[in-house]
Order: sequence, then structure tokens, then C-alpha cells
Amino acid sequence: MSNQIDLTRLNKNLLKIFLPLFMAMSFISCSSDDEDDENIGNWVDRSIFDGTPRSGAFAFTIGNLGYMGTGFDGDDRLTDVWVYDMEGNFWSQLASFPGVPRSSAVAFTIEGNGYVGLGYDGDDELGDFYRYNVNSNTWDSITPFSGSARRGAVGFNSETHGYVGSGFDGDNDKKDFWKFDPGTDSWTEIVGFGGNKRRDATTFTIGNKVYFGTGISNGLNQEDFWVFDMDSEQWSSLLDLDDDDDNFILRNNAVGFSIGDKGYFATGDAGFGASVDVWEYNPSTDLWEEKTEYEGATRQGAVAFYNGTRAFLALGRSGTLYLDDNREFFPDQEEDEDD
Repeated sequence: MSNQIDLTRLNKNLLKIFLPLFMAMSFISCSSDDEDDENIGNWVDRSIFDGTPRSGAFAFTIGNLGYMGTGFDGDDRLTDVWVYDMEGNFWSQLASFPGVPRSSAVAFTIEGNGYVGLGYDGDDELGDFYRYNVNSNTWDSITPFSGSARRGAVGFNSETHGYVGSGFDGDNDKKDFWKFDPGTDSWTEIVGFGGNKRRDATTFTIGNKVYFGTGISNGLNQEDFWVFDMDSEQWSSLLDLDDDDDNFILRNNAVGFSIGDKGYFATGDAGFGASVDVWEYNPSTDLWEEKTEYEGATRQGAVAFYNGTRAFLALGRSGTLYLDDNREFFPDQEEDEDD
């Protein structure tokens, strides 16, 4: 009996020694397998922004030029405006935004000019709007937004009209959408989408369709996902962003962009802090695929420039660190950390 007890104790002691080692080896093996299963997509360093690092800036793209301005640098809200030349890979400063300093403004383009408005000045939500004339590098005011003053809205455009909606008006998250007609300098409310109210959502455009999702309301990142047909001005619901349990797309303060026939949501606050993950959307299947993470620091409140064939992600905030880096995304290349 004594020998049996000793052997039992010995087996237990051996189990205590070797079980942790076995578990550690299994974890290392799994980690190696995970590392081998890399996502496709490559981020390439481009010219660092010349101005003050910031988050919450507006951004729009015309041809191969990405325009960016206003925002918050951690101390002050700003009015400076810059343009990034995709071909030349350099930044130039432009005429300053004429309104009060602000962050969380919204922007769109119509017929080669930029339109910027709304936002937050640190005390109040704003409703003013301005047009930027690219050829003359000048600003002029247009009719103020006809909805409630707000921040954290989204803006997009067809060839002839601009659209603005969602956001936060100081009291309430919003879900209304409005159309701007530059010919009459007027705003008209359009039929809203059937989803939830939200602020800090994002969009991307492919052809004549605008895809709209993410954002936050009542402290929760929103899961519904929609497409807006700019020809019919009708909204249609798509699969929820959390339809697949393996996808973690829900977020706010992200950026959206498109390259070719695919759309992308990247970075933002995924509910546990700023992130670097990137998700690719295929409209033909209504499904998402994870791509290579953004190679810079985690961030929210970044900007994206994209013209249908090229896309850049820049600036933003990681905690209390305000960023000025800039990278171009190549979705079909393998990751190369050295470029």
C-alpha cells in the first residue's frame, strides 16, 4: 500500500511539472500557426504630414489630390487646410478655413469643388457651411445646413449633389439625411434610412452606391449596414456587420475608402480602445474579409484620401498621442514591413 501511495504521489508531481510545459508548447505551436496565417495587404510609408498632428479633421479627394483641414491637436481646434499630392508625394498648405476653429466637421465634393461644414468648436455644435474653390484657393459661405447643428456626421456626394446625415446635435444622436443642391444653394431632407441613430459613422463609395455603417449610439457600436443608391436615392439594408462571429468590424471614429470594386473600414474605436485592423467588403457577396493591419500606431479620428484606384490613411489620435504619419494601402500585395 505504501508503494502504491508513493507512486500515486509521484505521478501527481510529474503531472504538475509536465502539464504546464505541454500547455506552453501547445500555445507556442498554435501561435506559430496563427503567425503563418497572415492576411493579405501591404501598407507603404508616404510623406509625413507637414503640419500639426491632429484628429477629427475633414477630408475630401479630387483627382489625385487629397484635401484635409481643421481638427483638434489635443490643445486647440484648428482652421489650417492642406493638400496632399498622391503623385508627387508631398503636402502643401492652402487658404485657411474661414469659419470658427472646429473638429468633427463633414465634407463632400461637387463638380471639382469642396464643401465643408458642421462640427464642434469645443462648446457648441455647428451648422455653418462653406465651399472651397480649388482653382482660386478661396472659400465662400453657402446656405447653412437645414438640419440641426451637429458634429460627427457623414458626408458623401453624387456628381451633382452633396448628402449629409447622422451625427450628434448636442442632445440627441441623429439618423436624418439631407441633400444639397449647388444650383439653388439649398438643402432638402430626403427619405432617411431604416437603421439606428448614430454619430461617428463612416462611408465608402463604389460607383453610384454609398455604403454606410459603424458609428456609436447609447454607448454601443452599431451593427447595421446600409447601401444608398444615388440614382434612386433609396436605402437598402445589407448583412449586419456582426453577422459572422469571426468578424470584429463594429467600431466608431473609423475611416472608410474604396479601391476598385472593394470597400474598406479601417482603424477606429472598436469598443476597447483605438485599433489598427482593416476589413475588406465585397459587394458581390455582401461579405467581409480581414486584411493586413495598419502598420502605424492604433488610432481613431484618422482621415482617408481615395480616388477609386489609390487610398491613403493618415493622422488621427492614439490615446493622448496625436499623429502625423501617412501610408498608402495595396490590398492585393503581401505585407512587407520594410517599405
